[in-house]
Formats: sequence, C-alpha cells, structure tokens
Amino acid sequence: MGALHPADDPDEHLYAINALRERAVSGTSEKPGSAPDAVRPTVTQSNATSRPVSAPHGGSAPRDVSDRHDYRAAFNAAHLAMAVVDREGLVVTANPSLGQILGTDALQLREQSAADLLDLASDARSFHAYLEVLAGRRARFRCTRRLKHFDGRSLWAEVTATPVPDSGTVLLSVADTSDRRELQARLRHLQMHDPVTRLPNRTLFFERLTAALENSAYDDGGTGRIGVCYLDLDGFKAVNDTLGHRVGDRLLTAVASRLARCADQYGYARAGGHLVARLGGDEFALLVEDSTGTEQLADLAQSVLTALQQPFDLAGQRLAVSASIGVVERAAAGTTATGLMQAADTTLYWAKADGKARWTLFDPERNAHRMTRQALSSTLRPAVERGEFTLEYQPLVDLEGGGVRGVEALVRWEHPQFGTLAPNRFISIAEEDGSIVQLGRWVLRTACRQARQWQIAHPGTPPIFVSVNVAVRQVWDSDLVADVAGILAETGLAPNLLQLELTESAVMGSAGRPLQALQALSDMGVHIAIDDFGTGYSNLAYLSRLPVSVLKLDGSFVRGFQDEAHANPADETIVEALVQLAHRLGLTVTAECVETSGQAARLRRIGCDTGQGWLYSRAVTPERIAAMIAVSPQDRPGLRV
Repeated sequence: MGALHPADDPDEHLYAINALRERAVSGTSEKPGSAPDAVRPTVTQSNATSRPVSAPHGGSAPRDVSDRHDYRAAFNAAHLAMAVVDREGLVVTANPSLGQILGTDALQLREQSAADLLDLASDARSFHAYLEVLAGRRARFRCTRRLKHFDGRSLWAEVTATPVPDSGTVLLSVADTSDRRELQARLRHLQMHDPVTRLPNRTLFFERLTAALENSAYDDGGTGRIGVCYLDLDGFKAVNDTLGHRVGDRLLTAVASRLARCADQYGYARAGGHLVARLGGDEFALLVEDSTGTEQLADLAQSVLTALQQPFDLAGQRLAVSASIGVVERAAAGTTATGLMQAADTTLYWAKADGKARWTLFDPERNAHRMTRQALSSTLRPAVERGEFTLEYQPLVDLEGGGVRGVEALVRWEHPQFGTLAPNRFISIAEEDGSIVQLGRWVLRTACRQARQWQIAHPGTPPIFVSVNVAVRQVWDSDLVADVAGILAETGLAPNLLQLELTESAVMGSAGRPLQALQALSDMGVHIAIDDFGTGYSNLAYLSRLPVSVLKLDGSFVRGFQDEAHANPADETIVEALVQLAHRLGLTVTAECVETSGQAARLRRIGCDTGQGWLYSRAVTPERIAAMIAVSPQDRPGLRV
C-alpha cells in the first residue's frame, strides 16, 4: 500500500477537495507547478460550507483547522456516497452513505480496493479507464454498475472518478440511479408494447428480429435459421363496423392470448425463444429464432389456424373469426429484417388471394414471377415510347381453297432485360394500368399500315384483311371509333380489311357505350369478331343483337379433333351445331389451334370457313407473310412455315 498524502490524515484530502471547490468558484488561476488542466475537473459538494480559503501549495500555506472540520462534517453528512482513494486505488476515507450502500461501516472500507468494492474491474475497457484516472492521465471516468445492497436487493449506481489536484488522490462518487432506471424501463415498456393486447408492438418486433439476425452470425450453438408467421384476421373490419371498436379490441386481446398460448406450447428457441407481436390493426406476427425448418413453421401456422377457429365468447357476443397466414422460413445469413418481412407480407397476400382461412408458404418462383410482373408494370408505358414492341402475324387460311384470307396481328415486347415476351406476359398488366390504350393504338396503326403495304406490293392478289385484338378498356378509356377512323384514313386501308377481335366475355357483357362503339364500327364497315368463342357466356341470344360478323372457335374444341380413332364425337357435334348456327345468322367461323391435317379435314367437312394454327404457320414477320401471299394456293399444301 502506498503512503497516504500528505501526513496520512483523511482531513488533508478533504481539505484539498475544498481547495478545488474554492478555485472553481472564485476563478483563481493556478500557480506554477499545479496539476495540469487535463486532470483538474471541478468537484462541488453542495452540503459543504463555502468559505474563501487559500489553496495549499507545497504544504507551506497555513490551514484553518475549523475549515477542515466543516468539510469533514459535510463529507460525512452528504447523501451522495463518496470515497477518497489513493493512486493505488485503495480507499483513504469513505463517508457513511457509501458504507450504507455496501452494507458496512465506512471505517471498515479504509485500505480496501475501490475497484473490488464497486465492481470496476468487471470489464477490461472500463477498468483501463479507471486506472488512467488513478495514474493522472485522464481527467474523468464514469460508468454504471449493478451493486448488491446490504439488504439483498440490487442497486444500479453511477460511479464517477475525478482526480483531486495537488493531493495525489482521486474522489469517487456513487449515485443511486435505480429509480431513474426503473422509470426508464417502464417508459420503454410502454413505448414497446401495444396498449390493447399488451403484446410487443412493431418497434420491439423489428428490434428483436434485427438482433436475432445479427446474433445468428456469431452464435455457433443455434441452427442459423429464422422463421416468421405473419397473420391477418379475415373480416375483422366487419366486427368493428357492426359491433363497435370496444368489442373489436376485446377480440384482438382474445386473439393475442391464443397466439401466445400456441407459441408457448412449442417453446421453440433460446432465451424465451419466440416472440408474439401485434404489428398494427388486426395484423400479428410470430417470430421463431433458431427454427429447424419449414415443417416447424408450418406446424405452428396450422396450430394458430386451429386455435382461432374456435368461437370467441366476448361479453355475451359469440364471434367466429379466421386468419390468413404468410409463412417464411430461411437461413438467417444474408437475410435482412426488411427483406424477411417483405417476403412475409407477399406470402400473406397470397394466402388472402387463394381464399383466406389458410396458411401459405413463401414460394421463391411465385415471388420471382410477381417481381417480374412489377418490373414489367413499371416499364411498360415508357417501352411504347421507346419502340420496344414489334408485331408478328399468323395466317388465317381458307379451309376450302387453302389461300391466305387474312392475318392476326400479335404483339411482342422486345424487353431489354427479359428478352422477347409474348402477349400473355404483359397484356393483362397493360389493361390494369391503362397503358393498353396507348399500346393498342400503336398496334392498330402498325397493323393497318402493314396490311396496306401488302396490298400495294401485290396488286394482282386479292387483298388480305388484318385482325387486331381489342380490350374492352380501349372502348371505355378512349374514343375507339375515332381512333379507328383516323388510322384508316391515315394508312389508306379500306374498313372491310380490318377485323377487330374481342373476347366472348367482353362482347357478351357489352352494353351502353361499348355496344354503341361496336355498332358504329360495324356501320363503318369494320368486321367484329368474337375471340375464344365457347369459353365465356355462350349466350347465343346475344349473337342476334350484337354487330358481330365472325366467330373464332376456341382451340379446346379443335383439340378434340385428333384422328378418327381418338375423336371426341361430342366436340364434333358441338362445333357442327355452332357452325350451322353461325351461317344461319350470316356469320363466318374461324377455328383456332389447327395443328394437324386430320383436324383441318374434319373442320372442312363440317363447313368451317377458315383455320388458324401451327399446321399453316406460327406467327411470323411481315416478310414471311409477303412470301405466302405471293405463292398460289395450289403450290402451298398446308402452308407449313
């Protein structure tokens, strides 16, 4: 143990503390040879008597004995626990408040290690900082420690160490912060928990999820996997709307209780393992750390569905609810909290779309399709302006004579990232976002211009018509009649060489403005065709009231026309009846998906007018169509291209 400084008298150290206080109050500058500024912090004892006293220097200045006794009394009476330690960290003197915290007499603390008493060596970083203060190389040190009170309870304390100038000692103060920490803990609990269900809220859920993902990178004892069940109550809004928010809140509380019980039955993971949280509204999430695989999460999701299917009795109200659950389970490595919850949200949407009251497991392929669809949706409209679309044409062949009567224009998207895309990849997207109007107008203009070019290039051959698909939204969101009239005038194509195709469901449901538009187009001389006939309403009464001139039989009928050995008599009977009915109404009939000569022969025998399919040609470039037009019918047995 080092020698006490000076004179082995605790009062000397207290007097030095007083001198430090007086300098801070009076602003007196230090004399040469005093302690550096870096190790001269201000220490104030509010209980001490303030009296001007000259600071000792070199032990030569006289000291007032009464001052020493006054500061000794203030030191002992202070509620703040304090101790003076020497450069070796041993207690020189301590006040009764410190003794009370440690459950002993203050005198018994003399010559004991302050680091041991206050647990300052519990972590290397803090202990090093404390030693730096003792050595005079650091001006201040502060840390928080959990101490054991003499009555057995835990005590949170803030320990501060400050060098005392000109004394070779350090003043330690120990402030009890237990009440403050308890208040902070209560406030944090309120901040992190849902007031209705008492479950952790969205903030705490993401905090725990983020921590679980980070810890998994360093934890060799776990599975390294993580899972989430993200659920939403089906029809909860109706409960609030009909029974009121009070009943709705009771229902949420009851649901939370059942979810907690389901999670407790499994007790999946470490340190409390699971976490059940209310993310907002009627959305809940169950987090499973160190999951063992998708089967475990699927079992949990199924148990939740089963638990929620049992009716709820709420203050005389008997309610039955169901839930849709999105289940995601994956390796924690490389996973982010945002990415995991985006996948869970997407999967929950699938569960809702698939019929509700079910759980659905995340499917990477399905998600990739969704992401592709989103990417296409965001770039479709600019793609029209950038000229990324092209048209190919599939021949419509006269079944009797074999000549090309017309072509159907089929749009292709030459996407810079995904390559050539067929219409089924983007037409529905265009209809949803309204870009079908802009795209449809481009297709119509391009097809009409091309048909006119074929007509000019082959003056000795009967002109062929061009058939263009039209969406109902083009009728509603634009003036289709004006668009068609303007494009025909611009390109010089005769109206009877243009055929517009609409699906059966669209045409049969037409009324009001769509019906008026179709009638105006028919009056103009444009042919109207019903595409995929036989798959929609099939309400034949509409055929007598709509301005339709062509029926295109769906390919499902033609596929039954394989060969004589495998023919479906019912398909042939239906097709024959439809062809006869159409002819009696003055309509022509086109059969789609003709792939074999046997099918073509049977369709010809039935009386079908034209055929379209791979037997004749796939959709090809305008140049290939020009070559077909130039060949006489007798020289093209099947027009196979």
